[in-house]
Amino acid sequence: MSKEDISKLNGPNQEMAWNEPGGGNGSKDPWGNKGGNKQDGPPDLDEVFKKLNEKVTSLFGGKGGKSGGGSAQGGAKGFGFIAAVLLVLWGFSGIYIVDEGREGVVLRFGGFDRITSPGPHWYPRFIETVEIVDVERVRSVNIGATTHESLMLTKDENIVDIQFAVQYKVSNAKDYIFNVRDPDTTLRQVTETAMREIVGKNGMDFVIKDGRVQVANETKDLMQKILNVYKTGLVVTNLNMQNAQPPEQVQHAFNDAIKAREDKERLVNEAEAYSNDILPRARGKAARMGQEAAAYRDEIIAKANGETNRFIKILTEYKKAPTVTRERLYLETMESVLGSSNKVMIDVKKGNNLMYLPLDRLGSRQGSGLSAQDLEDMKQSLPDSTNNNSSRSRDLLRDRGGR
Repeated sequence: MSKEDISKLNGPNQEMAWNEPGGGNGSKDPWGNKGGNKQDGPPDLDEVFKKLNEKVTSLFGGKGGKSGGGSAQGGAKGFGFIAAVLLVLWGFSGIYIVDEGREGVVLRFGGFDRITSPGPHWYPRFIETVEIVDVERVRSVNIGATTHESLMLTKDENIVDIQFAVQYKVSNAKDYIFNVRDPDTTLRQVTETAMREIVGKNGMDFVIKDGRVQVANETKDLMQKILNVYKTGLVVTNLNMQNAQPPEQVQHAFNDAIKAREDKERLVNEAEAYSNDILPRARGKAARMGQEAAAYRDEIIAKANGETNRFIKILTEYKKAPTVTRERLYLETMESVLGSSNKVMIDVKKGNNLMYLPLDRLGSRQGSGLSAQDLEDMKQSLPDSTNNNSSRSRDLLRDRGGR
């Protein structure tokens, strides 16, 4: 819009610019100067603040431009209202809420005052402050990520590379805030110290193989004792050894040693298994032989006792009839001897040759006894003698043929 258009809108009496001096009553200065201020530029700052004060006073019930009791009374009401608003804001600013699983530690002028439980609470701001501590969250720290932390010296002057993780949580919020500058860093240092002490009391093989659980438990107990002495407000819930092995430089040699140890254990187990198999069998065989010997002994003793009793009975009968008993004993003895023999040699008196009876061949034939032809041949082969031996031989043949 041009200057001529503005002049037309303002009318004939408004053609002079605002900041042109000497404009008469119709001129208007944006800084509030009327009647043509001789001084060009911004107005006095005191005048501006005075006008602002009058507007604020009129806003809170006073009357701008008038002096006296009314103005003072309006100013007092305005300041009272501002003070009330600030007091309400201050009161609301002290409300805080403690979540579940946390505790609020209230400090009054920097010193401990009280512990607040979960829920809404209020404290006077600028007089007290609140520190919220999570007492339920399980925190963790890993030890052994660097070579400085992981390498430890054992009792037998060997070096082991150990990595382990510690889980802990806050047990006392007051001690956690006030007693130690940095409780988490303190716990890390305590963990490394306790582990080095326990590892230094045991050998390398025990730490790496059989005693890993025991080393972890002892380290946990020692850590808790140190933390209690420092009053850190922390409690160790778990400690796990994630890795325990020799340094990388000697790992190959250590693996060979482990393999040799495992081979030794395998051979020992095989020997024990063989021993457990052979010893019971040997003991069983020895027990069986002992029982057989005892049975043989009892058998022999029983037979001897039986023969003794039989001899005594025969002796009694012999005393009663010696001739009959002697003949009977002779016949029983000859029957026993000839019955178990397959060959019979007969000595014929007044003869030069011995007669042979092939009883082994005859006894092998099937049937209940000798055939009639065999008996007849044998009778013909015997000499016609009346001596007792020939008669007895014929009787023996007759008995065999009848069986």
